[in-house]
Amino acid sequence: MNSKEKPSVLFVCMGNICRSPMVEAVARVEFAKAGFDARVASAGTEGYHVGDRADSRAIEVAEAHGYPLAKHRARQVVSEDFQRHDHVFAMDRVNLRALGRLQAEHPSRLFLDGAALDLDEVPDPYYGGREDFERVLALARDGVAALIARLRAGG
Repeated sequence: MNSKEKPSVLFVCMGNICRSPMVEAVARVEFAKAGFDARVASAGTEGYHVGDRADSRAIEVAEAHGYPLAKHRARQVVSEDFQRHDHVFAMDRVNLRALGRLQAEHPSRLFLDGAALDLDEVPDPYYGGREDFERVLALARDGVAALIARLRAGG
């Protein structure tokens, strides 16, 4: 862990408009409910959505479940993120490899790794429908619950 007083977590997907901002929104709310004091952020490995709002379907689903997302603006991960954040979690293996190419010295992990779910990657809902975004939200909730337990245990 770095020298900051509370842990910092970064969630990463490709464009930072669907999966990682949804997980970030869930983490903010669920960390607060659990009394777990941590800083959370999200970013994308690609820069083509920098400055854009989250996907409208992501906003609609997240906010319908009580997770504020409307103010999100996409950004691209930068090398400094690996010094700013104690934990960097990729949504899938493609983005995990991209993170490894960017910063091999700071190992990143899959967000759902160790969450005891039926899969270890968060599927990209971008080309799907509302049900795909609902699935991502459910995975975000389960993954964040597992993450809180791991972080409390020192992992």
